[in-house]
Amino acid sequence: MAGGGARWVERYGPSVGMVLVQLFYALVDVALKTASRLGMRPIVFVAYRQGIAAATLLLVSLAARGCTLRHMAVGARAFGLIFAASLATATGQYFYLKGLLLASPSMARATTNLAPGITFAIAAVIGLEKVDIRSMRSVAKIVGTAICLAGAMFMAFFKGPKLLGAVLVSAASSDWVKGGIYLVGNAVCHSIWYIFQVPVCKSYLDPLSLATWMCILATLQCAVMAFFLEPNYLEIWKLNSFWEFPCILYGGVFASGANFFLQSWCISVKGPLYSAIFTPLSAVITAILSTLFLHEELHVGSILGAITIIAGLYVVLWGKAEDAKSASPAIHSNGSKGGVDSDCIGVRVEPRTNLSQPLLSDNGNSNTQAR
Repeated sequence: MAGGGARWVERYGPSVGMVLVQLFYALVDVALKTASRLGMRPIVFVAYRQGIAAATLLLVSLAARGCTLRHMAVGARAFGLIFAASLATATGQYFYLKGLLLASPSMARATTNLAPGITFAIAAVIGLEKVDIRSMRSVAKIVGTAICLAGAMFMAFFKGPKLLGAVLVSAASSDWVKGGIYLVGNAVCHSIWYIFQVPVCKSYLDPLSLATWMCILATLQCAVMAFFLEPNYLEIWKLNSFWEFPCILYGGVFASGANFFLQSWCISVKGPLYSAIFTPLSAVITAILSTLFLHEELHVGSILGAITIIAGLYVVLWGKAEDAKSASPAIHSNGSKGGVDSDCIGVRVEPRTNLSQPLLSDNGNSNTQAR
């Protein structure tokens, strides 16, 4: 039984884990909507969520390291990079929650699929990603990014009729458009977070301590942001209802803490692109849950835009997969011990391999921190 269980986990565990990750992300949207209806401000929800995640990760880190904090020591350069990355996290989460409240949970979750394409665009501009228009994989990433952005614009500016019938809406309301802008802003912040992972992980390689530092700094940054964004600074931190507490507890423990561990393990086993392939699933789950529990009205424009974004995401991922395949022969020719998992499109390399770290890197807390 033990051997059979181990084989089952090895074969099906990553798939089950990634489905759970996307389910946890979908449920946090329901938790946020519930908390906002009870009077909690978005920046306060982000601060509490990051604070609970930081406490959870710190306790786990202490338990794993023999109750010592020496492993969390950082130098000035590493601290500066972590501070900048956590600021992108805090800002992105605030944008996401504002967009979710102004638009809809389905639109919010669908636009998270913009991040890989925007990451490629930013990386290409600053020289971290090579672009060769004669290469099909480069063309695929460019076209996929354009498709993703077109889908986001379609969702923001065209609602269309309700999916189950009703009056045609030819133009989006001002709140709907503002929500779409906030959500694109979240995707940009998420992409900036991805970019920062290249130097961050070179300076600080302990992922558990890194995630703890980011959550601690994001909590403090949210507290400062709240001072400038919200009136009645002292009043906004009070819980208006008992039910706000389980919402923020879930957001911190499961949507941040548990997802960090699940995604880190899945990526270490299957590779980063395997994880990215499951990302659109959260949009589907969110649409179902929002319709059932939040009585969200689904519009044709949202559905078509989400499908367009997901299609663009997979075009970008195909280009990244081709990059991984082309890198594999180079790894073996250098005599390294890296290998390609037969079930994934990611390459595992030895730390001494002289290759630049991919932008869709094996940082398991990428979704965890940014969403």
